[in-house]
Amino acid sequence: MLTISQLASYAGVTVRAVRHYHAKGLLPEPERDRSGYRRYDARAVVELIKIRTLAEAGVPLARVRELLTAGEAEFNAAVADIDRRLRAEIRERQRHRERIAQLAAGDSLALPPEAVAYLDRLRKLGLPERMIEGERDGWILVAAQLPQHMSLYMKLKQQELDNPATVELYWDLVAMIDWGVDDPRLAAVADRLVASLEDAGIEEWADHDQEITDELADLLDSFFLDSVPIARRLMELLEERGWRGWTKFERIHPT
Repeated sequence: MLTISQLASYAGVTVRAVRHYHAKGLLPEPERDRSGYRRYDARAVVELIKIRTLAEAGVPLARVRELLTAGEAEFNAAVADIDRRLRAEIRERQRHRERIAQLAAGDSLALPPEAVAYLDRLRKLGLPERMIEGERDGWILVAAQLPQHMSLYMKLKQQELDNPATVELYWDLVAMIDWGVDDPRLAAVADRLVASLEDAGIEEWADHDQEITDELADLLDSFFLDSVPIARRLMELLEERGWRGWTKFERIHPT
């Protein structure tokens, strides 16, 4: 015969838990011995282990009470149902683990692999992280609203990076952060950008730019305007050369 402390130890619970199960009517209280102590037999150990196992599996105590008095078929069916639920919870927790791991993975948390590869290529070119973060934030917004187009967009962006003139423009944008609005170099940047826009590949971009709503384009433009102090002046120079916008370039009559 076991004392309450011994019973608790064997079943892997606390004495307080045993008393709680007594109070809930899950575990019958045994008679006390002549010294006034409760004494438990092996059956009590088995019952307490069942209670603990079911409770740890998330079964409400009211349902635990029902299962302890259920027939074999009902008990086995309930165990199978609990097992299915636990398997589903394990799968969901695994998905949570994967998402938590992605928090440390940086760009891949909110971007498809093609976009991550594009940002990695920008890093390999030596471009500063500040600029890459701006690119990332912009593409996150595009990916959230136009996920079906991201693969093509990234293909076009990768093709652009194959052109040394495009890479030079990226470095122009980096340098522009520290320029004043009257810097004479800004006009040359506008000229190079217009030359790039008038390159043969711009028609392909234009077709797919139509998928980008004006609201999204305005939001993306605001990233550029906020991160580059003289961006507004550059856009004015582009208009003078027959192009309007930034995210969605539009050919216009020169001002």
